Amino acid sequence: MGKALVAGHVCVDLSPGLSAPPPATPGVLTEVGRLAVSAGGCVGGTGRALAELGTPTRLACVIGEDELGDVLLSQLRRFAPDTSGVARHAELSTSYSVVVEPTGRDRAFWHHSGANDSFDGTDIDLTGVSLLHLGYPSLLPALCEADAERWLSLFRRARREGVITSLDLATIDPRSRAAGVNWRRLFDRVLPYTDVVSPSVDDVASALGRRRPASQDEVTAMSRELVAQGAAVVLLTAGRSGLQLTTGSRARLEAAGAGLAARAGEWADRQLWVPSLPVEVRTTTGAGDAATAGFLHAVLQGSDPEVAAHAAAQAAARRISGHRTERAPTGARRHEREEMAG
Repeated sequence: MGKALVAGHVCVDLSPGLSAPPPATPGVLTEVGRLAVSAGGCVGGTGRALAELGTPTRLACVIGEDELGDVLLSQLRRFAPDTSGVARHAELSTSYSVVVEPTGRDRAFWHHSGANDSFDGTDIDLTGVSLLHLGYPSLLPALCEADAERWLSLFRRARREGVITSLDLATIDPRSRAAGVNWRRLFDRVLPYTDVVSPSVDDVASALGRRRPASQDEVTAMSRELVAQGAAVVLLTAGRSGLQLTTGSRARLEAAGAGLAARAGEWADRQLWVPSLPVEVRTTTGAGDAATAGFLHAVLQGSDPEVAAHAAAQAAARRISGHRTERAPTGARRHEREEMAG
């Protein structure tokens, strides 16, 4: 199997055990549960999930030269032996998120961007890599500066070297710096060089200033729009509803990285919807990263679009139910497929 390089946003996720939303009353001490510390962001989430699936994975990101950076590097090395692309910044601190996720409620994040502000992709080594996955550009301001020219340069270089390019987005806070970026124009420039894009419908809606799609038809229309802007393969996740896969023309697939170009006829002009699997929801943190990892792992294995889309749904379900992303036993996978077939 080809090697994946996962690059971009990284942070330490600090997740206190919460049975109820924490009060913010001054002077009050609130008892909480055990603190979980893990590598987060795209590099921590998708990188770990790909490695758990068995994909050889290299990581590239920027962290601080501080104690939290030591903790994060230790976390990254637990699942990815190749951290040769991890740089340390002497002046910027390591990024972290406090994950506020009371039992049975949707999560919220208190985020510090830290050394991610300096990531611009210029030093990424593509040697020996079959797929480059870039995550959360809205949280990487240096990558988006100057009309995203550094980002374009990285993806153009990957195209010349026959590497599949992959992109995931993050939901944009309307009060953030990223909200000032013209994302429609940026998509017009970047998506023609993006072979796989796998955001959630909320990510795309926040970038384009739209409401969340309310129906499967609207999700399908959103994915077609991204294909029309130049992406070869679009995997849109829509939470409990499922996920939508739409692919471009044979000519567009033939211009993709080698692994997809070789299977252009099989992947071209496909459109399918995969419902989410019925599992107990223990956490939604990292579900999108897991879906992306399941899909990319299948792409690197040479799978067809249907198998890859179902692999994405399976990986997300295992994450949501509190399990590792690693492949389920063959019998379990068959059972999941039969459940989805109805």
